[in-house]
Amino acid sequence: MFHETCSTETHATVATVFQYRSLSLQPFLFLFLLFFVLFPCLSFCSLVYQIEMAIETLQKSEGLSSQRSSLLNSHLQWLLDNYETAEGVSLPRSMLYSHYLRHCQEQKLDPVNAASFGKLIRSIFMGLRTRRLGTRGNSKYHYYGIRVKPDSPLNQLQEDMQYMALRQQPVQHKQRFKPVHKMDGVSGDYSNSGQHNLIAAEQTILAQSQHHQQFLDASRALPEFVELDLGEHVVEGVSMEDIKALQTLYREHCEAILDVVVNLQFSLIEKLWQTFWRYSPSNSVEGTTITQNSEIESRLPQTRLLLLCRSEAVLKWMSACDHLMYQALVEILIPDVLRPIPSALTQAIRNFAKSLEGWLTNAMSAIPQKMIQTKVSAVSAFAQTLRRYTSLNHLAQAARAVLQNTSQINQMLSDLNRVDFANVQEQASWVCQCEEGMVQRLEQDFKATLQQQSSLEQWAAWLDNVVCQVLKPYEAQPTFPKAARQFLLKWSFYSSMVIRDLTLRSAASFGSFHLIRLLYDEYMFYLVEHRVAQATGETPIGVMGEVRIRTSPLKYCDFIYGKATVTM
Repeated sequence: MFHETCSTETHATVATVFQYRSLSLQPFLFLFLLFFVLFPCLSFCSLVYQIEMAIETLQKSEGLSSQRSSLLNSHLQWLLDNYETAEGVSLPRSMLYSHYLRHCQEQKLDPVNAASFGKLIRSIFMGLRTRRLGTRGNSKYHYYGIRVKPDSPLNQLQEDMQYMALRQQPVQHKQRFKPVHKMDGVSGDYSNSGQHNLIAAEQTILAQSQHHQQFLDASRALPEFVELDLGEHVVEGVSMEDIKALQTLYREHCEAILDVVVNLQFSLIEKLWQTFWRYSPSNSVEGTTITQNSEIESRLPQTRLLLLCRSEAVLKWMSACDHLMYQALVEILIPDVLRPIPSALTQAIRNFAKSLEGWLTNAMSAIPQKMIQTKVSAVSAFAQTLRRYTSLNHLAQAARAVLQNTSQINQMLSDLNRVDFANVQEQASWVCQCEEGMVQRLEQDFKATLQQQSSLEQWAAWLDNVVCQVLKPYEAQPTFPKAARQFLLKWSFYSSMVIRDLTLRSAASFGSFHLIRLLYDEYMFYLVEHRVAQATGETPIGVMGEVRIRTSPLKYCDFIYGKATVTM
């Protein structure tokens, strides 16, 4: 028996360790033997004993033969190598079984059926519970209290499968990339039930993403890009065929990015970037090296790509393409900033935004610095926009609850009627220099809209109408962007004076007003941003991207103030 052999070896090791201790060796040597000899031995014996106990349990319950028991030893060892118990987490049963079938195929082992596999898991991970999780109609059984080990290769399995499927997809046909429904390389040797479980595992993994896709605008297509015209900027060593190849390849590349975003497969974008920019890590780890794509290399060699990346015309063209693509991605992920979005999807988008700049910078490590700066500027504006819009959406849902509460609305009206607006106007006039009649109309409209207990959507329409009224005199004029920025400043300053008055009066509804003020300030920024983009013929992403190019440390100050004169 394993545990008998292990027990003998352990006793011998313990005796050796304490024999050295009795020889009055230095304490650090004793500790070295204790931690690096005895403890690993005990840990190994514990695993062996755990496997043996599991096999004994199965033998009693299933009447397994000794030959069958020895075969199960490798299956149990694989479970221990790749999974561990953990509180508060769960894994779909079908996913575990699909991992197991792939392991059996790779190791040329005979798999057990799904029911027997369930007994294997429960025999090795005692106390495992089963829960049915998911939305109605899409719920699946999960093992609760187990997870994939952080260092297990299974963590990359699903991601790699989807990436390979994506690279084989003919993106030039402009077809949406659909999630894989079948594992590559699974032969017909398994039973029909095994194949069914394999497909079920895929569907379970993507169930949540498919549920979240209803909140996206998946019908939006990638806008047409402008033609790349080098003009007088001739690039030595580059032909017209190379320029056309760059346009075609970059279009296909952007379509592939749009497809994976539609399917919420955010992590694949890093690999798309690495493939397009010919990423080649110097110290690659096995399994992480990006294979050189011979098809892309044959269409546009890397040497010529690098030459094109130094051209000012190419930099401007690619920046314009990126602004169009990222604006489309924003409108796909957040088609309506006021519509409720599941918290899980919001968090996924924010995590995606946090990773973007690092992924792109790493993928372009071999590209000229000017191109990196151009690309990072656009992707940073995209990431910042995602963060702002998800924050705006979060504020909208919190404010929706306030606006639907009759008692809170009545309290807000009572507190607002106590505010000395004449004093507020007098204090704000020196800074804002607002037309008194306009301010009074806004005050009356605000109170009337609040009294009507308007919905969030009605408030949004009111705010949009305010922006239209204020900016209408500046339409079709070159001063429109400056007027829009000045309006944002005045709106923010005036509202802060009202909040100040409420604070000094210890208004009971101060918290509600503070929340509403935050939402309306953010939504005003959103509206003005889009009006400026419309007036200048840019995308909102392009407007913010240009601000970042002109003055990175000041971020949005240049957008607000018109000139970069503010120090932060």
